[in-house]
Formats: sequence, structure tokens, C-alpha cells
Amino acid sequence: MGHGSMAAMMAPLLLLLLLLSPCSAAAAARYGERRGWEEGEGEWRPEEEEGKGGGGGSGRGLFVLDRLEKVVESEGGQVRVVRGQPWPPTPGGACREGLMHIGFITMEPKTLFVPQYLDSSLILFVRRGDVKVGYIHKDELVERKLKMGDVLHIDAGSTFYMVNTGKGQRLQIICSIDASDSLGFGPPYQAFFLGGTGNPTSVLAGFDPKTLAIAFNATYDELARTLLAPTRGPIVYYTSEPWSGGEEERGQRDRHDARDRGARCKEAGAWRPGGRGEEDDDDDCGDDARPAWSWRKLFNRFVGLGAAGAAAANKKDKKGSAPEPYNLYDHKPGFRNTYGWTVAVDKHDYEPLDHSDIGVYLVNLTAGSMLAPHVNPRATEYGVVLGGEGTVQVVFPNGSLAMSAAVRAGDVFWIPRYFAFCQVASRGGPFEFFGFTTSARRNRPQFLAGASSVFRTMLGPELAAGFGVPEEDLRELMRAQDEAVIVPSFPGKHGGKGERGKKGRSEGEQPVIGQVA
Repeated sequence: MGHGSMAAMMAPLLLLLLLLSPCSAAAAARYGERRGWEEGEGEWRPEEEEGKGGGGGSGRGLFVLDRLEKVVESEGGQVRVVRGQPWPPTPGGACREGLMHIGFITMEPKTLFVPQYLDSSLILFVRRGDVKVGYIHKDELVERKLKMGDVLHIDAGSTFYMVNTGKGQRLQIICSIDASDSLGFGPPYQAFFLGGTGNPTSVLAGFDPKTLAIAFNATYDELARTLLAPTRGPIVYYTSEPWSGGEEERGQRDRHDARDRGARCKEAGAWRPGGRGEEDDDDDCGDDARPAWSWRKLFNRFVGLGAAGAAAANKKDKKGSAPEPYNLYDHKPGFRNTYGWTVAVDKHDYEPLDHSDIGVYLVNLTAGSMLAPHVNPRATEYGVVLGGEGTVQVVFPNGSLAMSAAVRAGDVFWIPRYFAFCQVASRGGPFEFFGFTTSARRNRPQFLAGASSVFRTMLGPELAAGFGVPEEDLRELMRAQDEAVIVPSFPGKHGGKGERGKKGRSEGEQPVIGQVA
């Protein structure tokens, strides 16, 4: 066979392999999206904008992430995701996802994010508003009411829902999406919805109707009306919670529905498989003891809570044994001085973070101050600017400048593990940023400047010899900065040991910038 014929046979095969490649699918989904940010309400800007920005390093800076993907678009809200980045980048742009993606959830007032489970664990941070989150923890339904600053962890595969409970207020949530457990296909994460058909479609919709009727001990009519009813989207409006009104009202409504069930079944010609009750119970539609279905009952059956389990869960007021949310603003900062403060949360502070090995941090810098150059030896950091403007500088291992990028509210940046970097607030006002790190262990950042720097700790003839300068000269330079961790960007007159501001005070054994690097 000639080379021409062989080439003609191989070309379609190579094309087929390329199309079937998961990496190709991910790349197509990723680079097919529109780019950039759009000015939104206040300081919240996770919107797409045509013709701006690009992936990391495409104009804004190598470590600024400004490519958003629209994952959910619904009548009651939306979800946008910024994908994490691996380091170093793989040759040829091959598919290699980062450990974490950053999600932005927006829900309008009086909306419900319908029950679902994901292939990725979530850590929710409430940026603005109030929300009730119901989720399964150790086979129990747990409900938590979250306010601004609360952090809550939801395991991968755990069914959950969210309700915007704020009165007339839009809900804004920033979340980490752990990619380590994901299926690894095109979208940043895969959602599996419990009920409905259309958009979204229930994970149960693909089963044979008879299979579902037997599994749920239900009639075709009940399945069609409840389990497979048309849906209006993942985030929907509602006038009141479907299960509101208290246990007594729900019980009365169930009894009323049970009395009318016989007529409804006869009209619909409902069918119920035999062999699951009394053999002489031929007229199933006359069984008034069976209450009508509801989303609450469907939820309980789907997650394995029978009648006894559901009753027990209701008696516990759905508090369960799950940990309470952790509020970043209610806890004392790990470090504070005149120029700002930092909060770091690890598994010792909030145990659920250990499940996905992710940490959380929050930093607030006063106008013109700097989070001193430092290195994170344990984790990669992802940050989201909550307010103000500033500059993020990152240095390559070879000592060259990798990025010096101006960032503002809504921007997302990331810092690879071991890379030296710093953040500087603009002189126009405070600079606040929040984020996640890829380690839930207690972080011990290595500061390269300031009163707590590694240079101050290692001062001696060996360090001076390493720099090739007299020890006294090096000692004078390293002791010139009286502040630790957060320092003023533009101190007064240089030279001497005059007053440079109030000394920082550590509120812990070690300055906790925890996972800020």
C-alpha cells in the first residue's frame, strides 16, 4: 500500500481521536467562551464582556484570571466560573486543569437554587445578602442560615439547595470549586439535578417509568406530576418556600390531599405495581392513607430518608450534627497593625476545610500600605478583590519580574506555590481581598522583608557572606523596617531609626497571613 493511501486512511482516524479527547473538549469549552469582566452593581463584577481580556497572561498579567465561563443562566440568577491554572503551563497548551476553580453565584430576591449535587466540593463565602442552605450531612438534612462573611463547606456528591432569604436583596456568593474530584470533562464542574424535565433535567429522567414507579412506590401520575414535572431553570422564583407553614399546616395539607387522591387517580388511570402491599388491595386509588407527594418528600426519598428518618429530621429542626458556618468578620484577626489586618482559616479553625484540603483567607490593607514580599511554602493561592484597588507583583524563581498588575474590585488573581509576591494598596483608599488556598494546613509564610522576615531571623556572618557584604551593613539594612507583615508603602524620611509608625502587634504566636501567599 502506498504512502498516499496510508496517509488518506490515517487522517480521519487522527481527526476522530482528536474530537474524542477530553482535553480537546475542555479546551473547546474553555476558549469558546467570551472574555473579560463587565461593570456590575457596586463592587461585584463577575459578568462576561465581549472582546476584552483573555486567559491568564493575555494583557492583564500572567497571573490575573479574567476569562469567565457561563455555567448557569436562569430567570432567577446565574453562575459564572473562572478556571484555575496549573503551573508550569504544559507544552503546546495541553489540557491540565488546576486544583481549584472560582465560582460567582448571583441570586435575585425570593429565588431557589433547586436541589442538586456536584462532582466537586464547594466552599461558599457569602459576599452580600442572606441565604438558607440545606444539604445532606451524615445522612441527615441540615439547614444553615448564612449571613455576610459566613463560610460553609459542602462535600462533593452531597445534595443541597439554596434559598435567598434576604428581603429585597440580591445574593452574592463566591465559592471555591475543588477540581480534584471532578469528572474532568468540558465544564468546570458537573451538576446532577434531582427533579424535573427540560432545563435542568433530573438524573432520574433517563430511567424506565416502570422502574421509577417501583423504586418510588408511586403511580405514573404521581411521577409525572412531581418527579418529572417541567422546570423553569436551575434558579427559579417562588412566592414562598414550598415547604413553609410549619409541620401542622403541612400535615393538614397532606390529609386534605389524601382525601382527594382517589378521584385524581381514577381520572389519570394511574398504575401501581403489585407485590408491595396487601395482595387483596386491588384499588390502589382508594388508598387514602397514602399522602400526596411534595418536593420535601421527594428530597427525603431521594437521599434515603424514609418516613421515620424525615420525621426525626423535622424534630431536630434540621440542625443536625454538622459544624456551624465560620464567619470571617466575627473572628479576631490573626494579625493587625496600623496598616491593616489579616484573617486566615485552616482546618484547626473550621474542621470541614480538611475534607477538601482548602484554606480561606481575608486581607484588608489601608490606603498606600503593602503586604510585604513573602513566599507561600505550602499552597497555591487564589484571590478575589472585594473592594478598592491595588497592585499585585509576582517574581519568577530566577529573580525576574513575572507580573506587576493593577487590580480592582471583582478581579481574580493567583499565585503559584513558592513564588515570591506582594500586594500593595492604592493611595486612594483601602484594599480588601479574599481567597482560597490549596492547603488546609496551618500556613507559615516566609516573609522576605520586615521585622518578621527570614533575613532578620538569619542575621549573621553566614547571611552576610551569602550577600557578599559586611555583616554590619546588612544588619543595618535588615533592621531599618520596624513593621512586620503589613508595612507602609511610602514611609517618611529614609535613614535612621526614626518613627515609622506604630509597631505591629501579633495577636497570635506567629503573624498569621495564613494562605495569603
